[in-house]
Amino acid sequence: MNPIQKIFCRCFQTVLRLVLPILPYRDPKILNSVEAVPDCLKQKTLTNVLIVTDGYLHLSGMLEPLKKALGESGIQYTVYDEVVPNPTVLNVELARERYLQNGCQALIGFGGGSSIDCAKAVGARIARPNKPIPKMRGILKVLRPIPFLIAIPTTAGTGSETTLATVITDDRSAHKFPINDFPLIPRVAVLDPEMTRSLPKHMTSTTGMDALTHAIEAYIGRSTTRQTRANALEAVRLIAENLETAYEDGDNMTARANMLKAAYLAGSAFSKSYVGYCHAVAHSLGGQYHIPHGLANAVLLPYVLEAYGPSIYKKAKDIAIAMHLAEDNTPQDTAAKILIAEIRRRNKDMGIPQTLPGIQEADIPKLAGFADKEANPLYPVPVLMDGSELKQFYYDVMEEPT
Repeated sequence: MNPIQKIFCRCFQTVLRLVLPILPYRDPKILNSVEAVPDCLKQKTLTNVLIVTDGYLHLSGMLEPLKKALGESGIQYTVYDEVVPNPTVLNVELARERYLQNGCQALIGFGGGSSIDCAKAVGARIARPNKPIPKMRGILKVLRPIPFLIAIPTTAGTGSETTLATVITDDRSAHKFPINDFPLIPRVAVLDPEMTRSLPKHMTSTTGMDALTHAIEAYIGRSTTRQTRANALEAVRLIAENLETAYEDGDNMTARANMLKAAYLAGSAFSKSYVGYCHAVAHSLGGQYHIPHGLANAVLLPYVLEAYGPSIYKKAKDIAIAMHLAEDNTPQDTAAKILIAEIRRRNKDMGIPQTLPGIQEADIPKLAGFADKEANPLYPVPVLMDGSELKQFYYDVMEEPT
């Protein structure tokens, strides 16, 4: 990145860091069971909701406890269950139509980050009926209250239940882009470990590594606060102590509950301190090739950390200590290398590959451009890189031709 671009990015990030304490962040109300949802809605005199989810969760019966609780309390509900793994503008528009056609008053995002992100975007479109989703790309483009939103995560990874962000894919261009605004923070987050009990092992691992990526990128960035640093370190500690247990024994509800807490804390941290190039590259891969976001982050994370080099050694040592990988007297560079090796070890032991399928060399310039546009100047990364430099990450994780 040329010097003028670097100066602009750092000035932009400095302004955001200075205004961070006065921005209207808020924390969702926490519920520990889906059975508590009806009372929460009744307190707001809301009697008709749209549940935004995916077809697998609906057909699997995962929605039944929520539907039963709502029905027994006399709350009407409509289900939109067509959300795809990287939710699209079309998903948002179809769900919005269903909301309006059925006279709904509130939204429930039920599922992984895709369903919750879709529900957020539906809320944004209801709040801004004359503003298309692509026009909301970036920061502070919603600006109006959205309908009452409850987020019920069924994975412990994205942290979308506490963030101001939603990520949507343009159906035509395959460009995956974030929308960031304070009205998108859910009013309620339901952290019910029973909702994650049946999560397959491969999704437990990749969503867990997604949460780890959130916490690490939030911590090593240049726009942190005492609270975001504390949340990030607590998240990495919980992940270090519980992810592999949840992966090996999905019925261990203590591990499942701790992973939900970790994902929430990591989401809270990056909502204020932002993420980094790992996410920007992962988003471009998800939009182009439909690669699951957690998988992309897990594979990319060690490469991105290595590329940051000495700029992250001090903070990497803090993370390594929180994960029980290093001691106070461990040299910073050693601790950083141990941390990166541990990420690779966890990926390997949980069946996460070292490369990602389907990446075409011809697409890399376009994808790197998308990542550059997303990350710069917003993400306060330790080392600034432009599109030409970001290309290397795609080569790092691209499968070798057979």
